[in-house]
Amino acid sequence: MSDADSNAANDRGVSLSDQAYSYIVQSLENGTMPPGTRLRETELAADIGLSRTPVREALNRLMSEGLVTNDPKRGLIITELDQNMVGELYEMRRVLESTAAALAARHATDVEIAVLRQIIDRDETLNDPAALSQNNRLFHQTLYQCAHNRYLLKTLQVLQNAMLLLGKSTLAESGRPSTAREEHQEIIGALEQRNPDQAQALASRHISEAYKVRLSRFLLDRN
Repeated sequence: MSDADSNAANDRGVSLSDQAYSYIVQSLENGTMPPGTRLRETELAADIGLSRTPVREALNRLMSEGLVTNDPKRGLIITELDQNMVGELYEMRRVLESTAAALAARHATDVEIAVLRQIIDRDETLNDPAALSQNNRLFHQTLYQCAHNRYLLKTLQVLQNAMLLLGKSTLAESGRPSTAREEHQEIIGALEQRNPDQAQALASRHISEAYKVRLSRFLLDRN
């Protein structure tokens, strides 16, 4: 495969650079490329089965989104977050998700709100932290879509990828799954009441509570 093929697409219309991008993001999500992993263009190209050009394009995109960092000593690595970066990430998430919740209260259809309710109901059948985390991610992605704002959705999708740098979900902490479920239910209640201000406030509080759990774990892991 030549570098001239970098803009080619597979039979589903996905460009080669997008394939390389998805491969790295999925590797971060499943833990095979945790933060600090060194990324070598040639090795990635061989692993994915692509030429170096689409891999290079994917790495540049990941650098622009903050998922990849050019470390002076190690070269390109999956970004490692410090305490300030964790705080910045959650602050952006709080602002954007609360905005999404307010817009969803205005624009979500009854069917979309019912789907959110079904996702939360599924939580009660799950005990595995990984399954809870996946269902939680689905809830938030669906909430974003309910906002019906394509630009906000795109920004939140990038933010969701950045959240993968944090490692395992806070839902692995004792008591957090039930508390998060209650917070989600309150948000859905505000959507059903078509109350944007309440939905925004509840979503903001939900992310703030998740940050408290995350920060506590972060500090404990460092000691």
